[in-house]
Amino acid sequence: MSVGSVFLLAVAGVASGLAGSIAGLASLFSYPALLAAGLPPVAANVTNTVALFTNTLGTAAGSREELRGQRRRLVRLGLLSAAGGSVGAALLLGTPSSTFEHVVPWLIALGSVLILVREPLRRLADRRPPRDGLRGRLPLILAVLLVGLYGGYFGAAAGVLMLAVLSLAADEPLRVTNAVKNVATGAANVTAAIAYAFLAPVDWRAAAALGLGCLIGSRVGPVVVRRLPEKPLRIAIALAGLGLAVSLWYRTG
Repeated sequence: MSVGSVFLLAVAGVASGLAGSIAGLASLFSYPALLAAGLPPVAANVTNTVALFTNTLGTAAGSREELRGQRRRLVRLGLLSAAGGSVGAALLLGTPSSTFEHVVPWLIALGSVLILVREPLRRLADRRPPRDGLRGRLPLILAVLLVGLYGGYFGAAAGVLMLAVLSLAADEPLRVTNAVKNVATGAANVTAAIAYAFLAPVDWRAAAALGLGCLIGSRVGPVVVRRLPEKPLRIAIALAGLGLAVSLWYRTG
């Protein structure tokens, strides 16, 4: 790999860390950069997953204020997401990624729309009688498992989907939901990354360059979120997700 490719991946990593920690769109920059560096699609996918492990470290370090008092919730969501991520990694290792690529743009578009219409959906949910126990938590459990599975399998904009799920499930500031989202999706990513490290064609030089940049960007991202107004940020995240969905749809169409 040339020096120019390493520099490209490091710069893309910084952009990925920022985009991932702010909007859940790390792969918007990292995956195309790996392809541009000459990696084939499957190798780029698994290398991307391994490199984005540093995104979890950076965002967790930068979001300590938002994550204060969230330990039990993080453990619960992390375990669910990790379980889904392990299934997703097993599916990727056993099936061609092309079987899922045509569904990905629609999933990302759905997550983006859900973020846009979060407030009306919340009001609608508040009018329904509350359900206690497992029955009440089952939709969230299933949704987190499925997003974790998607994150372990393909990963592009998994953060947008997780943010949509958590935004509908909790009435809290977006910066808190975003910080929880980063840890939850990170659990799926880490589980898949461990499997890929041993069983998949990871390009370690590319992963190191991308991961170093991502660590820097993801550490700065939570600070940016803390200072931006919530509604414009939520709209920007949703529109960026829709843009990625359209781009992927044209690429796979």
